[in-house]
Amino acid sequence: MKKAVLGEKLGMTQIFNDKSHVIPVTVIKIGPCTVTQIKTEETDGYNAIQLGIGDVKEKKLTKPKKGHFEKFKISPKKHLREFRVDDIQNYKVGDELKADVFAVGEKVDIQGKTKGKGFQGVIKRHGQHRGPMGHGSMYHRRPGSMGATSTPGRVFKGKKLPGHMGGEMVTIQNLEVVKVDLDKNVILVKGSVPGVKGAILKIKNTVRAVN
Repeated sequence: MKKAVLGEKLGMTQIFNDKSHVIPVTVIKIGPCTVTQIKTEETDGYNAIQLGIGDVKEKKLTKPKKGHFEKFKISPKKHLREFRVDDIQNYKVGDELKADVFAVGEKVDIQGKTKGKGFQGVIKRHGQHRGPMGHGSMYHRRPGSMGATSTPGRVFKGKKLPGHMGGEMVTIQNLEVVKVDLDKNVILVKGSVPGVKGAILKIKNTVRAVN
């Protein structure tokens, strides 16, 4: 069965396992997520659930969103995300999903938007090496050759150049859940995940389990 929830990234810390080995972990607060809509193959062409997280004032909603929540008689939610599931029989509109969805040892995929870095050069953006730093070099942090002076005499498509860095949707696969705190409704996931503190994350069963 596919499982999925929405969470808020609280930050990183470290814990110790039974062998006193330090483990870097990301703390994620799970919802509570509310099932705001159920899509079926008969009406929508596929099976999916829509989850909402974070309360928001009704006056801040657009008319379509306001009508959406009124139709299903759900309190307004700030963020909505959709997850495809195999079986929708286990869900109904209004259900709340919390940290007990996942158990210790399970592997998950986490999707979030990376930190925005703005306009960056090729060294920071692509990890390229700099040129000689002597005064006569005249080529310290530039992107390298921009094409031959003869045929083809152009810049090839795909050349790594300066530009906007970050602010992209990224999925980190096969992360291990190392602790579940039901009292605080948080899970601890081994390693780092995309996004700044407070970022909304999509968490679901991994599609590529690797030991």
